[in-house]
Amino acid sequence: MNTDITQADWFEQAKTLSTAEISDALDALKLPGSAFGIQPIAGPAKLFGLAFTVRFAPIDRAAPGTVGDFIDTLQPGTVAVLDNGGRLDCTVWGGILSQLAAHKGLAGTVVHGVCRDTAEADAAGYPLYANGRFMRTGKDRVQVEAYEQPVSLGDVRVCPGDLIVGDADGIVVVARARLQEVLQKALATRVVEEQILASALAGTPLTEARKQFNYHSLQRAADSPLNA
Repeated sequence: MNTDITQADWFEQAKTLSTAEISDALDALKLPGSAFGIQPIAGPAKLFGLAFTVRFAPIDRAAPGTVGDFIDTLQPGTVAVLDNGGRLDCTVWGGILSQLAAHKGLAGTVVHGVCRDTAEADAAGYPLYANGRFMRTGKDRVQVEAYEQPVSLGDVRVCPGDLIVGDADGIVVVARARLQEVLQKALATRVVEEQILASALAGTPLTEARKQFNYHSLQRAADSPLNA
């Protein structure tokens, strides 16, 4: 984890941003990142941290292996991002992993696929996101194909060290190389939206307040013809 990033003032401020605010900033900068189909499953619906990626593949009967030993290497604050190809028929995350991850201080887990033992994640207060839940084990059905390589969360590519943010609305991914640009855009947009709300609450018609602060251009790319 890059301490220059995680200790920067703008990074600390960004921990208060919602996924909607970050998604709007991604749109304004013409960047992908909103992970369709990934939703909060268990534990607190709040997650913020840099990704450690794991990609799974169907089992090779000659070398079955295990699916969770990587957790021993993860540092506090890390988000485990597990790509099981969106499979809904078997899990790659369960109760032992949730309890151990909570004990180690991981920020949360996001699965492109399903998870199980969700009551244990709830009891541990551990943030768990996935496409859904299903009880059947992935043992002897899948195996780890790669660590710390690009993976997918639905229609979004995730690279090691990318920022993962989650709340009740889902998951957004911010590429590491664009972190400061995206997060500062989201923070600046929040200020404008707060001004619009304050003006409207003070009695200005919402239509006028939005016009005054250029609301309709906030989420558009700077070169959009709609800004003309």
